[in-house]
Amino acid sequence: MFFSFGEDIGIDLGTASVLVYVKNKGVVLNEPSVVAIDKNSNNIIAVGEEARQMLGRTPGNIVAIRPMKEGVIADYDVTEKMLRYFISKVIDKKFFFKPRVMVGIPSGVTSVEERAVKQAAVSAGAKEAFLIEEPLAAALGAGLDISEASGSMVVDIGGGTTDVAVLSLGGIVTSRSIRIGGDKIDESITRYMRRYHNLMIGERTAEEIKIELGTAIPEERIKAQADIRGRDLVSGLPKNITVTAEEAYEAIKEPLEAVLVATKEVLERTPPELAADIMNKGIFLTGGGALLHGLDKFISRGTQLPVHIAENAVQCVALGTAKALVHLDLLETARSFRRAR
Repeated sequence: MFFSFGEDIGIDLGTASVLVYVKNKGVVLNEPSVVAIDKNSNNIIAVGEEARQMLGRTPGNIVAIRPMKEGVIADYDVTEKMLRYFISKVIDKKFFFKPRVMVGIPSGVTSVEERAVKQAAVSAGAKEAFLIEEPLAAALGAGLDISEASGSMVVDIGGGTTDVAVLSLGGIVTSRSIRIGGDKIDESITRYMRRYHNLMIGERTAEEIKIELGTAIPEERIKAQADIRGRDLVSGLPKNITVTAEEAYEAIKEPLEAVLVATKEVLERTPPELAADIMNKGIFLTGGGALLHGLDKFISRGTQLPVHIAENAVQCVALGTAKALVHLDLLETARSFRRAR
């Protein structure tokens, strides 16, 4: 049995955003994984949403960077500073004890990447740091009972990775993690605009196109269109064009197909008894990518299985990390987490 005198914190350390859950308070922070740094002094100028507003708009001496790439730490020092900022922002300053922290990580990370996350959390002020695979955390956060001898399937689509897993008896039976998520969809939109419209757009504009026009079922959004502004690659001048939802689909269909292929691969490796359970329960979509228009129907058509979007899909991993801290003994038995002091 585990006892804690400090605050328990669950962190979804995502490529695109960081969500923090504090015990008895819920999700208290949801901010972009962006840090603005002064290159001359190496001081942090801004973190989170304030830093995101600076992307592509900073003077020469200030750089807005994203220290997480494809679900793992790309810049350790900046990630540690970002974590320290977020942890200090949410813990009660009057509380004497340091918090225990549970961090969600993609299921396919290496042991080196795992150690980097643990060390960053401890260096940022955690008393103890624990790791849990994101699909397992997502299933817990979605309210699935994974402790029973019955198969459940989760497709967690984040900013940097998509994790597909079949779970049973508190652990992962089979899984696949691909480094494709919301960021790759944004990049696909940027490439499409450059190739077919000679238009250079920033990542914020690409994300806006994804949210406003992005779809996995283009026939349902035939009339949807939006005006997009960028820089003409031929003249070098600002340019305005109209983009349709059908074009948005053409731009993003490749990463969507990759998600579907990964889902099918996991289904193919699933034991028959668990596959029968999944046929009854269906597949659960979590993460910000689950909110893309028509994605549930797209995966359902490709797998011939019912697909459900989890309630609070964006918060599922953060909610699951918090639940995991309550059931550390069960998770330790299932070897679904790793511990560091």
